[in-house]
Parts: sequence; C-alpha cells; structure tokens
Amino acid sequence: MSAENGTPPPGPTPEPIRFFGTTWLNHDTGYTPRRIAVSVGSLATAAAACLVLRLAYQGLRIAAIGGFVTLLMTVMFAICSATAFRHTWNGFTRRPDPDRQASLRGLLAIGFVGSLLAYFFRSLTEAPGEKLHREEYEAARKRHEKGTTRRSGNPSKRRR
Repeated sequence: MSAENGTPPPGPTPEPIRFFGTTWLNHDTGYTPRRIAVSVGSLATAAAACLVLRLAYQGLRIAAIGGFVTLLMTVMFAICSATAFRHTWNGFTRRPDPDRQASLRGLLAIGFVGSLLAYFFRSLTEAPGEKLHREEYEAARKRHEKGTTRRSGNPSKRRR
C-alpha cells in the first residue's frame, strides 16, 4: 500500500502463505525465525501425533481384538500417511485439483502424520509453497509489465 493515500501499488500483489504472510517475497520481517518455528512446530506436532497413534495401538492390543485387525490398522495408517505425504509434497509445487482434494479429504485426515512431515521437510529449505507462489507471482509481474510497456508511449510516433 502506498503510504500517502492507502492505495495498493499498481500491478499484481503476492499471495500470502500460511504462517508467513508475504514475507516469503523478500525474506524479510522475521522470515527465518518463522521458518524455524514452522519446522519445529510441525515436527513437534508430528511427534505428538505419533504418540497418540501409539496409544491407540496399545488400546487395540489391550482390547485383544486380534492380530489381523491390529495389522490392518497399522497398514492403513502407514499407507494413508505415505499418500498424504506425497499429496502434500506435490501441493507445494503445483496447485491441487479441487475435486481430487475433496475426494481425498478423509484419506488426508487419516494420514495427517505424513502431511505434517511433508510440511516439516519443505520448511527446512523454504516456506512451504514458496516456489509455487514465486513462480505465479513472477509470471503475473511479467504479464503486467508486458501489458504496461505495450501501451506506453505515443502511438502516433510509432514506425509503420
């Protein structure tokens, strides 16, 4: 925003990223501490989630429901976590399809540990989704600059 009149600057504006806002653009105003906090937070949350899953596993063992059901639960969480990891990881580099996202909502909820780990690993190198947002922002800026330069100047002075 312009300091004088409160109007936004001309051209495209960067899209904010969760926990980072628009600090990802210039890596300013606490970008590095935010990345560290997001890394630590997502890893701590994943560890807590694994503890909860361990307690659930122990509850199944105490209930003595059988080895087959316990194995099914373990395999289900492993597959859902791996799928959620891959889906979340791919979501950092390209926009997910909304219909597919809606159909995978339950699977992603079950495999939340995989999503948390993907968030952790991505935040070690950049703000999760920064590369995608930067590519989209740069493309929007180029389109805007191209449109602005095409219309600049006096058209009557152009060579024919």
